[in-house]
Amino acid sequence: MNRVFEESLRDSGLSRNPGQFVPYVDIFEDDASLTMKIELPGVRRDDIALDITDGVLTISGRKPFEHEGAAENFHVVERQYGFFRRSFNLTADLDLEGIEANYHAGVLEVVLPKTAVGGSRKVPIIREGE
Repeated sequence: MNRVFEESLRDSGLSRNPGQFVPYVDIFEDDASLTMKIELPGVRRDDIALDITDGVLTISGRKPFEHEGAAENFHVVERQYGFFRRSFNLTADLDLEGIEANYHAGVLEVVLPKTAVGGSRKVPIIREGE
């Protein structure tokens, strides 16, 4: 029976071993900002870290295996547990000081406002000696 479960899990691309997972992410933008929504169901807010280093945004954390007992007693473990890390290269037109993050109902929303680029303005010409 275990062999059947293992073969069905292997064929589906799912693993019985809790360890690491890659959360799903949606990224979209409008004229004012770039928004990321990261699915982290069952992860506590305190177990999530959001860091920006050298223009790379990294979201990392941990979702602990919540069941008592050894994992080998389970027939199927399809939900993801363990450590996660996603990194994204940020473009220069984003205001990294204005970043906002909100975690609600298992979804982390990260909003990165865009800097004012483009448009037009008059440039005054200063006379020498003034």
